[in-house]
Amino acid sequence: MKVYWIALYKKIESQENIKNYGKKVTEILKNYGGKPLVRGGKFQTLEGEDYPRTVIWEFPSYEQAIKCHDSKEYQAGWALAKDTTERNLQIIEGVNIE
Repeated sequence: MKVYWIALYKKIESQENIKNYGKKVTEILKNYGGKPLVRGGKFQTLEGEDYPRTVIWEFPSYEQAIKCHDSKEYQAGWALAKDTTERNLQIIEGVNIE
């Protein structure tokens, strides 16, 4: 079953830090089987809170997504932005409709 890594960015104080984070972790996420589905872009909030950035990655399994997040490589990348960024991050299983 596919799994999704969903990041809702509440506050980004440094565009430079988030850009460096993105550059560093993109290949790391891909190495764990991650596939980018949403990375910012045009949006409109219709209900609820407004988040300046949303990122969604698809992973082949829950285990791979957790393993990626917990890896030393990913954590080193996240360290580039975590002090200037506030986000909600969830790893969640998708729905099997077959």
